[in-house]
Amino acid sequence: MSDLGLRQEFPLLAARPELHFLDTAASAQKPRVVLEAEREFYSERYANIHRGAYSLSVEATDAYEGARARIAAFLNASPREVVFVRGATEAINLVAHSFPGGWREGDEIVLTEMEHHANIVPWQLAAQRSGLVIRVVPVTEDGRLELGALDRILGPRTRLVAVGHISNALGTLNPVEHLVRRAREVGAMVLVDGAQSVPGRKVDLAELDPDFFVFSGHKTYGPTGIGVLVGRNDVLPKMPPYQGGGDMIAKVSFEGTTFKLPPGRFEAGTPNIAGAVGLARALDFLEETGLDRIEAHERALAVEARSRLLQLDGTTVYGPEDVQSGIVSFNVAGVHPHDMATVLDQQGVAIRAGHHCCQPLWHRYGVPGSARASFGLYNTMADVEALIEGVQAAQRLFA
Repeated sequence: MSDLGLRQEFPLLAARPELHFLDTAASAQKPRVVLEAEREFYSERYANIHRGAYSLSVEATDAYEGARARIAAFLNASPREVVFVRGATEAINLVAHSFPGGWREGDEIVLTEMEHHANIVPWQLAAQRSGLVIRVVPVTEDGRLELGALDRILGPRTRLVAVGHISNALGTLNPVEHLVRRAREVGAMVLVDGAQSVPGRKVDLAELDPDFFVFSGHKTYGPTGIGVLVGRNDVLPKMPPYQGGGDMIAKVSFEGTTFKLPPGRFEAGTPNIAGAVGLARALDFLEETGLDRIEAHERALAVEARSRLLQLDGTTVYGPEDVQSGIVSFNVAGVHPHDMATVLDQQGVAIRAGHHCCQPLWHRYGVPGSARASFGLYNTMADVEALIEGVQAAQRLFA
């Protein structure tokens, strides 16, 4: 039985032994150590940062900048490459607004058919503002990128390739190294959405080598309202500020303003200081647990769930047969995904149902959406069993 023995480290799950929480891809539960890190910061070290000349402010600043250094070390990056934002969505919007060198009419952005809306809509808005062209790499029937199409799409006008590291709907692990190499051959930059990869596998940005990498704290067993943009240290200085305000400036006068070097120029106003501290503690928790163990554990649960679902009549499971993450999306003939989620909820099983912010992907498969079970480090085979029993109950109900 695959069990990391960590459920009791999560107060909400410990207090609800009847709950089978299978929606980690949407937002992960929080371990006690993360909650305690935020409580301790607010209770014992809280002050505003950077500008205070008193010792408490220095302590808070050290905690915030220490969190930046911790996150950089976790990803094998430099602290000066780490920008704190509200989440992966804001990070992508920041790049869309402040792209180095600016956009030129006719520039092309390459996306994939499996992207989350957060990695589609900001580029559409940029396209509307600047006359850009969006080109899309199709997805195969078994949930992989058509890399041959990528070769046809990339060209001299490509400025950026933006791709999810792991699909939040299909669980596909995309070949980022190949995409980076091909993009560089045509002089394009690459943004990788790591919202689904950072929580469950080792990510080494020195090896992946994208120009931009983004992820969200709340999916990484950390707080909400905090996220990270990592930008190469030879790229961020070429980007103008995304927002203006306090703390991102070097000097202000009514005649003009000069800005801090990155990452400071992208962090206007008072940031989510406690969120940064909590996120750093969440990454400690992941490393203490063992990222290789987490990856193997989540995949084992997903493999079992996929296998058991396919044994049921009328069930379709989406994504690669060689399971690559802890995400399993499925549909059952005669049962709408929302009805499936309702029946499962009555059995104590919490899943996601709908389009999962991937409407173009589901249009490609000819369905409005799916049910989705996503496994985290606190799940066990008992959760898989509860999922299968709930699906069978839905089948009986709607037979």
